[in-house]
Order: sequence, then structure tokens, then C-alpha cells
Amino acid sequence: MLDRKEVQGDSPLGKRQPEGPPPAPAVQRIRLRYTKRGRLRFTSHRDFQRAFERALRRAEVPMAYSAGFTPHPKVSYANAAPTGTGSEAEYLEIQLTEARDPEKLRALLNESLPAGLDVIEAVEARTSGLADRLQASVWEIRLDQVAQADAERAAAAFLEADTVEVERRTKNGLRTFDARAAVARLEVLPPRADRPGDAGCAILRLVVRHLTPAVRPDDVLSGLRATADLAPPVPAAVTRLAQGLLDEESGTVTDPLAPDREAVQAAPTTAAELTAAMAPGGSA
Repeated sequence: MLDRKEVQGDSPLGKRQPEGPPPAPAVQRIRLRYTKRGRLRFTSHRDFQRAFERALRRAEVPMAYSAGFTPHPKVSYANAAPTGTGSEAEYLEIQLTEARDPEKLRALLNESLPAGLDVIEAVEARTSGLADRLQASVWEIRLDQVAQADAERAAAAFLEADTVEVERRTKNGLRTFDARAAVARLEVLPPRADRPGDAGCAILRLVVRHLTPAVRPDDVLSGLRATADLAPPVPAAVTRLAQGLLDEESGTVTDPLAPDREAVQAAPTTAAELTAAMAPGGSA
């Protein structure tokens, strides 16, 4: 009679194990900054994941894979923008089984991604904690058919309030939270001469902390409606311009890839450079 473990393919520990060799280990991590522009701002995060993983296959990127019965490429996404908003500053990290030049990899991926989903920067990860460095976002909100004076009045009322409670429907039902606490900075920009269309709209620039629950640009718009009855007649056009570490004093957001870029510049990246650095008289 066959042993029960032999029939079910169980391991001696009583758990099924995947057949074949384990996946190759990752030898390099690369962090990418990408955009969502034009009509692609309506792409959901899941749709982007599918498009990006398809681009990885087309570009023949040597991806590291997870272990188990359903291996998947090791891609870490960080704080994706809501569907319907544009972005100039989305981030992700990939793990490779063979080292690749980040700039060449960026170009190959862009050849396989649809226009609007563009990888604009690639850097080898030499530090940890990318997600921890995404503390706040800079957003630009275009309010067509809203006078600048009305926007300035609403922004001032919002900033003067101690709390601004707004409601949002979530998968767990209607939720009320304070939108004011997350806003580190809010200003109304003057019309720009190089963009004639700005004359008929108000442009808001805001810096929003990444809190829990997350406060989104549409929550701030709800707050402006609640505090100053600002109700744009057409949907706002929202774009994330940056995200990273927040300087509380100035209300500015710094580049989250800067530590990796600095580490790459400070350390040898190839075997030849490493040998030269270790040779007598070489730089450390």
C-alpha cells in the first residue's frame, strides 16, 4: 500500500512543496519613477500592474520571482495615486537576478509601455526604506471656471479652520475624518503667462501629509466646499507633482531617490571600478 504522503505528494512535514529548483536570488534592486499622463490618468492601479508586468516580459528583464506554487515577479509598488488623477511622481522597485544598467533598462521599458505611462527615472537601490521616505505629496488642482479671488477666499478659510470634517464612502461604508490636519501647505497660484488657458481658472498647489486614513485631493476639495462653499462647476483636474520626505518648516517635499543617487555616486558600481578603488592609491 502506498504511503499517504506519497499519494498526496506531501513533504515529510506534511505540507506540499513546489517541484523544481528554487527561484534564482535577486542580485540587484532598481527603483523607478514613472508618470500617469493624459487619458492614462484614468488607469487603475491594477491595470497599470498588468501593463508594467507585460512590459517587463517584452523587455526581457531578468526579474527575480517569489517562491511557492504561484511565483510572481518581485515588484514593490509604493503609494499609488488614485484613479482619475495624473501624476509625475509614482514609484516602484523591482528585483533582478542579473545586474542591468538602470538607464538602459528605463529605455527598454518605455519602448513597451503605452504613451502616458512613462518611466522618467531609474536608479539602483543602495538604501532601504523607500516607502518610509514617501511622507507627503505635492498636488496641483486646476479649477476651471473658478475665479482666483474665490479660490483665495476658500483657501484662507480652510487654513484658518482648526478641523475640517469631510465624508467619504469607503468599502466599509461612509466615513468621517479631518481633512485639515493632513494639509501642510495650500496656496493659490497666479495665472502663468506660458499657459493662456490658466486665465479662466484657479490653480491650487497643496502639500498633503500621508496619514491614516489617507487624505486625497478630492477630500480637500470637499473641505473647501464645507468651509467656503467653493463648488467648481466642472470636475477638477488633479496632478501629483512630487512625493517624498516633508520639511515641516518650509512645507516642501524632497526627492526620495536622492539618497540612492548619492550612494551610487559615492560607491563603485562595476567590478573594474571596485578593483581600481581597492588598488594602492585608489579612492575609497
